[in-house]
Amino acid sequence: MSFTLATWNINSVRLREALVSRLMTEETPDILCLQECKCPVELIPLEGFRALGYTHVVARGQKGYNGVAILSKLPMVDAGGHDFATLGHARHVAARLENGVTIHNFYVPAGGDIPDRAQNVKFGQKLDFLTHMRDHFRAETPEKAILVGDLNIAPREDDVWDHKALLKIVSHTPIEVAHLGETMESGRWQDITRQDIPEGRLYSWWSYRSPDWDAADKGRRLDHIWATPDISNAASGSRILRPVRGWEQPSDHVPVFATFDL
Repeated sequence: MSFTLATWNINSVRLREALVSRLMTEETPDILCLQECKCPVELIPLEGFRALGYTHVVARGQKGYNGVAILSKLPMVDAGGHDFATLGHARHVAARLENGVTIHNFYVPAGGDIPDRAQNVKFGQKLDFLTHMRDHFRAETPEKAILVGDLNIAPREDDVWDHKALLKIVSHTPIEVAHLGETMESGRWQDITRQDIPEGRLYSWWSYRSPDWDAADKGRRLDHIWATPDISNAASGSRILRPVRGWEQPSDHVPVFATFDL
């Protein structure tokens, strides 16, 4: 069984329904994981997506904020969702395919602007969320699992446009990178994108604040696809669709893809 999976922080699925449909039509991933849907599940515009073949949906929603959804051409069942760090946010959902593979879709808190939990509650919530993820996967070691989503951390020096300039910027601080590393280790997760593309700068996010994002190219790789060691070698074809950032009324994130032959 071979399937292609994509993850994309859509920054409002209702506002950008046309972009999701365009991606489905042009790239035809078998499974599309969305983050920051920003609406209750019942308001996700599923009719058009179903018409394009995405007839299976597992989601958690929230009015105006957060929200995660897994849209699939392949049959799947709801495998639950956790309220990490007990924030009451719709930031995680899981689905299980017929071949036994579990897909976890995460939207990790961004963490605000100040990288100090004493001064910034949101930063503390981000660290607590990652700690809870770590403890969860330590307690229940995942097998035949894929973890995707906007993890809001660019861990490697070549995952950001300027490593030294961003060391004190939320998303690339040493404490965040360390927390993400512990989460990876807890589930023995493998970074599929970097497994396929081990060298060179890779970005999946460019700020709206940049007047010319493409020329400035001050990006960060915040969106990830991981897999457990028992299936990581079955992954290939990783790619990041940079041109999507230039679509009309785009998200500030672009889709990240990988194919699994299981």
